Amino acid sequence: MALRHLFCSLAALLALASPAALADANVAARMRQAAQSLAALVDAAKRERLVLPFADARRTDWHYTPRSRPGLSFADLDANQRRALESLLGAALSEAGRRRVANIVELELVLRELETFGLMRDPQKYFIVLFGNPGDREPWGWRFEGHHLSLSFTLRGAAIATTPSFFGANPAEVRPHATLHRGARALRSGLRTLAEEEDEARLLLGMLDAAQRATAIVDTRTYGEILTRAEERVSPLEGKGIEARTLDAAQKAQLRKLIEVYAASFEAPLRDARMARALDGFDAIRFAWAGATERGKPHYYRVQGPRFLIEYDSSQDGGNHIHTVWRDFTGDFGRDLLRDHHSMARGTSHRH
Repeated sequence: MALRHLFCSLAALLALASPAALADANVAARMRQAAQSLAALVDAAKRERLVLPFADARRTDWHYTPRSRPGLSFADLDANQRRALESLLGAALSEAGRRRVANIVELELVLRELETFGLMRDPQKYFIVLFGNPGDREPWGWRFEGHHLSLSFTLRGAAIATTPSFFGANPAEVRPHATLHRGARALRSGLRTLAEEEDEARLLLGMLDAAQRATAIVDTRTYGEILTRAEERVSPLEGKGIEARTLDAAQKAQLRKLIEVYAASFEAPLRDARMARALDGFDAIRFAWAGATERGKPHYYRVQGPRFLIEYDSSQDGGNHIHTVWRDFTGDFGRDLLRDHHSMARGTSHRH
């Protein structure tokens, strides 16, 4: 019964309307209203777990592995509370983003059947937590997180920070397997949850001539994982790879398309804000590839600009296990927003 409710919830998430155009203020207002509704729907005991102080150290303690997490899980929420959570996710994510989330959660059922320790895989163990009281004046934030998924949002008024954000998939491609049955039938054989993240990068690599590929391919082996792991704060990685300034027009367009794949999981204003920040200094962006270039083998790439980093790794399980992350060197967890907020508060009676 619990899984039936879960899949109904995921179906509702996918069905949420995605307005074609929204002002940033409207996105922030939708997030605030949905978060307030969720907090109001839970009892006092659950509210203590759901709403933590904005200054709580756990706000920046994120991860994408199965582990204990603050907040309330799917299993903790009744139907009305889940609808409020769906509204919150719907305010942040595009249709493509909601589909990624739903597929990542459902992949837990595939892992449950494939792995000898599969009982630890649980699609109910995805958690929502609020940091601070959702309002239109003081900073607040929220995170939705579980295995292979971590989405962090920090708000100050209408301004919204959307990083770090992590999407993963295991298996990256669901292949025919004798043990897959029952719940795993919900995922058709051949499903590739993060297909565009791989395919668009391969298209860019394939557009490079021999000299360009020699610059872009920085290692014959992968690093076994994204290099930044789940660090609280990241700095630019070594400046390896091919620079956008050396690409022709078609190659530059493909590089931009690859970046857009990662921004497209978010609602239009959030997507556009990401793209504007990423493309500032476009010519200095570097694309670096490591590992095999053939499909089905371990591979890694990154796209790094002056202000942001995208990492993609498919090293584990023979190259069929993807981790992706978007980091902002100065804006993760809303650090830019909070710095501006604190600067405006100096010399006033305002305290934090």
